[in-house]
Amino acid sequence: MGDRAVLHVKGRVLVGPEDVRDELWVVGGRVTYDRPAGARDVTTVEGWALPGLVDAHCHVGLDAHGPVSADVAEKQALTDRDVGALLLRDAGSPSDTRWIDDREDLPKIIRAGRHIARTRRYIRNYAHEIEPADLVAYVAQEARRGDGWVKLVGDWIDRDAGDLTACWPRGAVEAAIAEAHRLGARVTAHCFAEDSLRDLVEAGIDCVEHATGLTEDTIPLFAAHGVAIVPTLVNIATFPALADGGESKFPRWSAHMRRLHERRYDTVRAAYDAGVPVYAGTDAGGGLAHGLVGGEVAELVTAGLPAVDALSAAVWGARAWLGRPGLVEGAPADLVVYGTDPRADVRVLTAPRRIVLNGRIVG
Repeated sequence: MGDRAVLHVKGRVLVGPEDVRDELWVVGGRVTYDRPAGARDVTTVEGWALPGLVDAHCHVGLDAHGPVSADVAEKQALTDRDVGALLLRDAGSPSDTRWIDDREDLPKIIRAGRHIARTRRYIRNYAHEIEPADLVAYVAQEARRGDGWVKLVGDWIDRDAGDLTACWPRGAVEAAIAEAHRLGARVTAHCFAEDSLRDLVEAGIDCVEHATGLTEDTIPLFAAHGVAIVPTLVNIATFPALADGGESKFPRWSAHMRRLHERRYDTVRAAYDAGVPVYAGTDAGGGLAHGLVGGEVAELVTAGLPAVDALSAAVWGARAWLGRPGLVEGAPADLVVYGTDPRADVRVLTAPRRIVLNGRIVG
């Protein structure tokens, strides 16, 4: 489009769950609700418009074996873009994906740097693998490299115990989280099991990924401290297959993973009912494909969240949590248009009619 060309979106614009406008305009890549004077080359898109979806837990530049080439990372980002996920919180990657920031046709990324794990206690080639004495220094390093987030591995299988156990002593995480906060970064942690949660929350953590180990004892603690969770239910669906694969060598771990899977929906609903902030993320980029955020929102509904709150977990609420604007005056025009109201049926999220990124139609 030329300098005076504009995009006109009309029908229903969901600025917020209850804030519905009849139209918006895109001028110079930005949202406006004032009809531009003298506009030429007007392109009109009709339907139900939402701010671009958020995948609050994914990994661009990573696959099941570790870092990937720029070509593969580009395909991952395009896959997310083409389902309307226009803002990604990259929850740990060993790849340098800063080049994506220079591409106006690719989603915006908020990075957490590289995972920080205990030695031999995470997936090979993913993380900095260190001991507790070095945790503060590595957290400071990744806080400076990231975009306001740091990612810890809070628990993982302990081969000697044959089950999931916490990775860090209480004192180490207290000092590390304090250092991240001093540097202006928030901290999140991968946690499947129960044992690591209390120490992390009382140490001041900001978010927990997966959080399958939440119980009636720790859910109120999360709510009281305002600690968010990103359940990644489309990833938790893989637990039975993982358990089957480890049955012969680690039967305790396998049984534990099956229990966590069986109660996953009850866990998420209990956390939501208690007032724990819940956001939508897929864990794409490890062993899971990109482009699944619509399925994750549907999983949150299956877990018992009202449809509008499950939708907000990937749209308005998620953007506010990450400090990025929605469809407000002057904001970058990142939006997705659907044929029907996604508040009525979130399954429409998997079938966008139009995708607009930085004011340009890209899908």
